[in-house]
Amino acid sequence: MTKLSVNINKIATLRNARGGDLPSVVEAAVKLQEFGAQGITIHPRPDERHITRKDVYDLKPLVSTEFNIEGNPHRPFIDMVLEIKPEQVTLVPDADDAITSNAGWDCEMHLGFLKNVISEFKKAGIRTSIFLDPNLEMVKFAAETGTDRIELYTEAYAKNYSRDKEEAIKPYVETAKEAEKYGLGVNAGHDLSLENLKYFSDQIPNLLEVSIGHALISEALYMGLENTVQAYLKRLAKW
Repeated sequence: MTKLSVNINKIATLRNARGGDLPSVVEAAVKLQEFGAQGITIHPRPDERHITRKDVYDLKPLVSTEFNIEGNPHRPFIDMVLEIKPEQVTLVPDADDAITSNAGWDCEMHLGFLKNVISEFKKAGIRTSIFLDPNLEMVKFAAETGTDRIELYTEAYAKNYSRDKEEAIKPYVETAKEAEKYGLGVNAGHDLSLENLKYFSDQIPNLLEVSIGHALISEALYMGLENTVQAYLKRLAKW
């Protein structure tokens, strides 16, 4: 079964809108795991507009499933991840002022840089994943970085799902198959939702994990957090 990792950035965004500690990202992480989530994802940014450095350290002892830290591998981020030692680090090439992640790596252009960064993480025993557009040509270079996995950037799929889901999924299936040839695990994330997740997970081979935040937290406003997590797990189930 594909694992569900819940990105709790939106919990932190809501908290930061008023200050204080309500809602608590720590309590949210604990509850999400109790409700069945198989991982917790965070994406701390330099301006701390949602997840803060303090959150990262507070969460570490309380994540009993899989702790996945996403981010652009600037030196302060690298050092923090090496200190925390999460189960997985996902490298994302987003600008510091980006509202959200909006592109995968050009692994050919950044090959040397990614090799060096990934080598540091792997020496520390941390599994690595790199954010990648659905691009067959880029998989070869992703493999050359030494990464363990790729995370497919799924915004284009989500955007085009309602218009033509078969056409929308095609480049993702091809990229996942190519990744499998190179021995790379496949994760996915960005704009996946209750509406489009099942078709995606049914079609993508070797899909190990999805990271979902914005849609899941938004849907939980209407359905409740526990019910929403269970609904996502049902979408991912293989009968």
